[in-house]
Amino acid sequence: MIDNKLIELVNITKRYDGNTVIDELNLYIRENEFLTLLGPSGCGKTTTLRIIGGFETPDEGKVLFNGKDITKLPPNERQLNTVFQKYALFTHMTIAENIAFGLKIKKKSREYIKDKIKYALKLVNLDGYENRMPDSLSGGQQQRIAIARAIVNEPKVLLLDEPLGALDLKLRQDMQYELIRLKNELGITFVYVTHDQEEALTMSDTIMVMNQGYIQQIGSPEDIYNEPKNAFVADFIGESNIISSTMVQDKLVNILGADFPCVDTGFGQNTPVDVVIRPEDIDLVAPENGIITGRVTSLIFKGVHYEMEVMANGYEWLVHSTDMASVGSEVGIRVDPFDIQIMNKPESEDEKATAGEL
Repeated sequence: MIDNKLIELVNITKRYDGNTVIDELNLYIRENEFLTLLGPSGCGKTTTLRIIGGFETPDEGKVLFNGKDITKLPPNERQLNTVFQKYALFTHMTIAENIAFGLKIKKKSREYIKDKIKYALKLVNLDGYENRMPDSLSGGQQQRIAIARAIVNEPKVLLLDEPLGALDLKLRQDMQYELIRLKNELGITFVYVTHDQEEALTMSDTIMVMNQGYIQQIGSPEDIYNEPKNAFVADFIGESNIISSTMVQDKLVNILGADFPCVDTGFGQNTPVDVVIRPEDIDLVAPENGIITGRVTSLIFKGVHYEMEVMANGYEWLVHSTDMASVGSEVGIRVDPFDIQIMNKPESEDEKATAGEL
């Protein structure tokens, strides 16, 4: 990936009615990157997107585009377009007229507009839809028209604010692949807002996890999932067993009264820590071969795996496995040292909120 900073947010702070929703946020976005802003409702992700787009002005800090300060520039003077969750298509216009709207404002020639409409419809796999009306299209088709309308303006950056939220599961999955294809074909930068972890993991080059106006972690989908920086990220990205434990010494952690080998170092001796273990990283073995033993309390078939709950040493472990253990059976639990993630335990709510700051 080209290490070229296209957009920079520098010390961005935004308040509403005295409440700080973004606090001294620093972020850069590379050219041709697919960056996803991920987090729960109210975490500041949409506000961040709106500040990039020029729909909101930060109370402090600045927005740079190719090194130029654009903090005060209105949206129509920025080299970007936005696609919202509500498609905002003009219902009284044909599809062609909807796509052409921005180009007509820019006073492009009739021939240029005609070529661009044809190109955009082909790009979103809706050839021949020029004369249809928006209300005759499905939700997925309307969303693709909204994207086509944005890309004909040849933006350097496409901002997408939960654009798939209103679609059903199958359409949402289809559109995820469409967006990946479009990003690769167009070579433009995508900044995408969602609270859907699967969407973020599927589409992104880079994920920024936010909570309470702070960046918790920035990294590749693999890094975010496999190496969460704190308990919030671990819990928000996928399912996890998060257990209060004690770091006995380097490469040895006591979990629920039993010593488990791990690979982490530098936490000191007899230090309180949080341990994260993904459900798929737990091995259920014969009781005599386990580090601890427990009893299966719940079993659900999920298609690709079984989801089990195992009560062991006073904690209900969530386990995903292709091997089934029946409810009531006694099992041993083992975990590969590389699959045990050790994290510092925050000492306060403020520290918990800012735990992932870079």
